[in-house]
Parts: sequence; structure tokens; C-alpha cells
Amino acid sequence: SVQLVESGGGSVESGGTLRLSCEVSGYTFENFIRRYCMSWFRQIPGKEREGVAVIDKTGSTLFADSVKGRFTISRDIARSTVFLEMNNLKAEDTAMYFCAADQIRCRVATVPYSDYMGQGTQVTVSS
Repeated sequence: SVQLVESGGGSVESGGTLRLSCEVSGYTFENFIRRYCMSWFRQIPGKEREGVAVIDKTGSTLFADSVKGRFTISRDIARSTVFLEMNNLKAEDTAMYFCAADQIRCRVATVPYSDYMGQGTQVTVSS
């Protein structure tokens, strides 16, 4: 079965940088990304999930307005990994970040309901 495992979260000061990783197993990654959009969403306890970034089957990327210009999403086939590079972090970026995959949910607004998701990695930004 497909598994998504996130890593790279932590605590940083405002303006800092973190890179999150999502390793995909249980499927040949190169074939997987041809069929699935990969994404990241985040959640603060008591609040709704918020889509952050998507990289679709063609490699095109989409971002939430709140992170445009600061976050990038990429894929590394050799490492079976999807990355979320987060620059100029702000206190409001503090959340649990989840990696997700879905065959049809390829828009930022819909990725929080993806078929596959990992356990999450916590990001805390202090102001």
C-alpha cells in the first residue's frame, strides 16, 4: 500500500527557512506521480485544513495566496520524495503540515481531502 512519510519540521524564528520532505513508498514513484497530484496542506488545532501547495501530474505548481513567493514545491524522482521549501516564514505559518496525494484533487482548495496523506510534521515559527 502507498505510504507518505513527512519529515523536516521544527521550530524557527520569523524570517527563517525550513524544507519539508515527503517520502513515498509502496509504489514506483515515477509511475505514481504520473497518476497522482502531490501536495501539502496544513492544519492548526480547532481550525479547518488549508491547502498550501500542489505539484500536478505535469509538474505544474499551484500555491495558496498566503504562501506565494515564499514557498516552493518540487519532486525528486531518484529519492521518491516531494519537497516543500518554506522561506521567510511567519508566525502564521505555524501548523502541522501534511503531505498528500490524489488522482483528481489537484487544486489548492481540494487537496486537504486527498485519498492519501501522511502523519504530518509540526512547524512552529516564533515571532
